[in-house]
Amino acid sequence: MADNRIQVARRVDAIEPFRVMEMVKAAASMTRAGQDVISMSVGEPDFTAPDIVARAAVEAIQRGATQYTESLGLPALREAISAHYARAYGLDVAPQRIVVTAGASAGLLLACAALVADGDEVLMPDPSYPCNRHFVSAFGGNAVLVPSGPAERYQLTAAQVAARWTERTRGVIVASPSNPTGTSMTPDQTRDLVAAVRARGGFSIIDEIYQGLYYGEKEGDRATSALSFGDDVITVNSFSKYFSMTGWRLGWLVLPEALVPAVEKLAQNLFICAPAIAQHAALAAFHIEAIAIFEERRREFRRRRDFLVPALRDLGFTVPVLPDGAFYVYADITQVPHRDARDSSAFGMAVLRDALVALVPGDDFGFAAPKQHVRFSYATKYERIEQAVDRLARLLRR
Repeated sequence: MADNRIQVARRVDAIEPFRVMEMVKAAASMTRAGQDVISMSVGEPDFTAPDIVARAAVEAIQRGATQYTESLGLPALREAISAHYARAYGLDVAPQRIVVTAGASAGLLLACAALVADGDEVLMPDPSYPCNRHFVSAFGGNAVLVPSGPAERYQLTAAQVAARWTERTRGVIVASPSNPTGTSMTPDQTRDLVAAVRARGGFSIIDEIYQGLYYGEKEGDRATSALSFGDDVITVNSFSKYFSMTGWRLGWLVLPEALVPAVEKLAQNLFICAPAIAQHAALAAFHIEAIAIFEERRREFRRRRDFLVPALRDLGFTVPVLPDGAFYVYADITQVPHRDARDSSAFGMAVLRDALVALVPGDDFGFAAPKQHVRFSYATKYERIEQAVDRLARLLRR
């Protein structure tokens, strides 16, 4: 009998499994079996879209505003995003530079499709969000992960760009604040990084999906955007995190104006447009009532961070850089009093099994000491975080 198995494209071999989902599946199985698992694994806010946004979605459906939009997005939404930059960051970002996408992932895919060719190298920090390197691989490029530790705030630096740039390097992809570390680049770091890449004729893609969830080290600190450092900077943003709209699949790009036609052509062919209902609903996300809710939630995330980081340090976890954004703590486990504290995967499974707390081993996030690190997400209720810390304390003090 002939072997009729379908051959998978070789590019798929370069895409590694998303290991965090194995932890999520194990935790879900235990939950179905009746065990009370506290999830500190998935990077999804426990908050959902405010009522004003939900009502806007219902109204869009009722009036039949459910058909395709322009591939670049609803003009009104692009204008609303532009106004948001002016109001929140004091930036003049022209609506024609904004492309509404089917989530930040689609934005990164479009940017990589436009800029990455076979054999091109793209620099990014290690650790970093794993899908970013896979977006590069999907278009024949090679992600070059540069070990970036506490001294660099786990971020790529201008000095590293200078040291690692080759004739095959085309640009950089960084995230500020970052997943998995929750750390941001300082304004000086961002300015110097962009300048170093620009001097070499490369592109800078800055993932700012956690930009709205920035807390700083002291109350009143505000985020800056990489868009402050030149119109050639490309930023990716999302309605998922600050705006609590994860499943709505809506994000946006800010591009140099000359790049918009190429990305529009790609969007027309690859996605047609972002979900129409989500776009109409997102207009309400910029209403003063919604912004007040989002800001209250941002303060709540900061409260959770301010409890969790000291609590983890008291238990023996090393957190050398205070996370100043997102909702993650990237912790070194080597000083934790547990027999599996030399292998983050084994440690993570032990914590899940024996303490009923789900966290994420460092394996997904790169190759710089992943076995020494785990990621905690505090995108869950404060009271559940307190319970998780109590469970960890009982486990580690046995």
